[in-house]
Parts: sequence; structure tokens; C-alpha cells
Amino acid sequence: MAHTSPTEGSRRTLEEYHINEDVGFALPHPLEELPQAFSAWTRIAGNLPTLIDNGQLRGEVEKLPVLNTDELRGHRLQRLAHLALGYITMAYVWNRGDGDIKKVLPRNIAVPYCELSEKLGLPPILSYADCVLANWKKKDPNGPRTYENMDILFSFPGGDCGKGFFLVSLLVEIAASPAIQAIPTVSSAVQNQDQKELAKALCDIAASLENAREYFRRMREFVDPNQFFNVLRIYLSGWKGNPKMSEGLLYEGVWDTPKKFSGGSAGQSSIFQCLDILLGIQHRTGKGSPAEFLQEMREYMPPAHRDFLCSLESGPSVREFVISCEDEDLRNAYNKCVNGLVSLRKFHLTIVNTYIVTPSKQQPGGGSGSEENRGTGGTDVMNFLNSVKDATEKALLSSV
Repeated sequence: MAHTSPTEGSRRTLEEYHINEDVGFALPHPLEELPQAFSAWTRIAGNLPTLIDNGQLRGEVEKLPVLNTDELRGHRLQRLAHLALGYITMAYVWNRGDGDIKKVLPRNIAVPYCELSEKLGLPPILSYADCVLANWKKKDPNGPRTYENMDILFSFPGGDCGKGFFLVSLLVEIAASPAIQAIPTVSSAVQNQDQKELAKALCDIAASLENAREYFRRMREFVDPNQFFNVLRIYLSGWKGNPKMSEGLLYEGVWDTPKKFSGGSAGQSSIFQCLDILLGIQHRTGKGSPAEFLQEMREYMPPAHRDFLCSLESGPSVREFVISCEDEDLRNAYNKCVNGLVSLRKFHLTIVNTYIVTPSKQQPGGGSGSEENRGTGGTDVMNFLNSVKDATEKALLSSV
């Protein structure tokens, strides 16, 4: 029987979990066109800013025929349809973002959207898996994966703000993806008690986190804080933990009662949850805690990625092994990874300050309520991120 090399084996393992060696958790080569029968969806999703501006969006959605999703076969096609319907749903609910909110999603969109969500194991709301991981293309297919050579598939009002926000988030994911590729090596090094191999793999992870932070820094280049706060953020808001939709959204023809789902949030990114598990970072638990929120956010990840997190949790503890080795180099390599996460989280705090806290203070009567300081996922975002950062810092190991 032919033995696969460890790297070959680990590559296969990652592929089984829908983790791509070039783009990590992102969807590789998303499709851009739905079959002709579904062209009404892409037509509406592709023209949201104009339709909203002209006051035509809701009428167009209400006229849609109910389409049978069984014709949408294959993961990438289903992800594209899910993305388009997610954009349409957000636009239908929030429309001009002026407080004229629809609390019932008509059956001609609700039924196919919920069917597709069921097939994909994703919720029927625009999540990070949709608008970041599956919402991109290269302008020149043979060119590099750089901001300049990439675009998003669908846009909300707010000019290029959405493009900047989603693409920078995607590029951060891709930059951090070598960290995910290193995980099987880390696990086998711990199992084989190979300290040198482990230290090397941890240094690779630290380097990719450094790289991710460089991409994250570009957010300020491409995303205007006022456009983000006053326009884009409204379309990313969900109907859970949101006072404007306190009872949730009624999906007509699917459920008899309104349902509550969180809007897209970085908490739905598998990459950081992955690294927390790998490095043994313990978040505060209990009701309303960061650990509870992060656990809940897993429901918004593609099931294969959720399964990957579970498989990591049942693996050997890297942290315990590093502590037991009492080896200075190994500790340093471990701490480099933890520090890489700490610096990303500190930077995330400055981003939230720029894009949510400061603009909310500039509102009429600004900054008084915590309502304006909520993230799109529905959390009090500064407290949440501070707690997550503190937990990460606590994981640092002192010298031997």
C-alpha cells in the first residue's frame, strides 16, 4: 500500500474540510453567473444601488417568480445564488437605510433562500461566508490576487466602501491562510513530540499573522469611516440583538413566526477561532460572554469549516506540550504566534474606533446609547474585542 507523505496527507485532510491551499477558508474561484432561469436574481443583486436610489427595489423583488432551487447543482453555484439572495434580502429589509424597514420577506425570495440555506448549512442572512469568502473575482484571471486586480461581485450603496471592506477582509483571510496550512504539521509535531518541527511550524504561523496585519492596515486606504458607519453598516445589520428589528424577520411561506439571525461579523471568520483553539486561548465564558458569542458565530460558518474547528478541539493541546517541554526556543515560537494574534486584535480595536465609535459620536445626540456602538453581529463591539484581546494576552508564557 502506498504511503502518502505527511504533507500530502495533510493537504488532503484540509481539502476534505473545504480548506484551499491558496485561499484558505475563502471559496476558490467563485462563479460569477447563475443559469439563465435565475438571471432575475443576479440582475437585481447586481443593480442594488440604482434600484434603491430609484425607489424600485422592493417592487422588483415582489414581482419575482418563485424559482425551484433544485436546478442549482454544485457547491459554487449554490454559494453564488446564496450570496445574491443575501444581498437582495438585506436591501429589501433596509431599503434606503432611513428607518423604513420591512419585517416580512416575501415568499418568492424567502422560500428559495431558505431552501438554499438548508442545502448549504448556512443561515438565511448575509453572513461573512457570503459577502467576504464567496464575493470576489480577479479582473485579469491570470493576474495576481491583489486588491488592484480584484473586485467584489455585488455592491450595496456607499460607493466603493463595500469593495474596500469586503476585499481587505478577504485579503487578510488569504494572508493568514498559511497559518491554517501549518496546522496539520503542528498537530503531528505534538503527537511525535518533535520540538524542532513544532517551533518551525509556529514561526511560520507567526509570519503569516504579521502578513495579515499588513493587509488589515490597508482598510484605512479604501474604506471611508462615514460611508461605512452611515451607509454600509446598515445593510450588514442583522435581526438579532437589533432594537430596530426586535422580533426578527418573518420568512413568508417558510416559518409562521419571525426568526432572529445575526448580521455578518468578523466573529464568523473561521481563521481566528482556529488559531484560538490551536494556541489554547481561553475566552471568558458564561451568559452573554465572548465565548458564548464565538460559539454562536460558528453556526454562520460553512459546515465543513465548523467541523474543522471541532476536529481541532479534540486534538492534542499545543500549549500543554510547549509548557511541558521547558524549551526556551519553543516558548518563544509559541509566544510569537500569540503576540501576532494580540497585535491583530489591538489593530481591530483601532479599526472599530475609527469606523464605529468615532462616527457614532458625530451623530446628532451622538454616542449616548450603546445602540450605535454595536457591531453588525449585534455585540457591544468594544467590550467584546477588549475581552478577546485580554484573553489572548493572558495566554503568553513566561520564560522557562
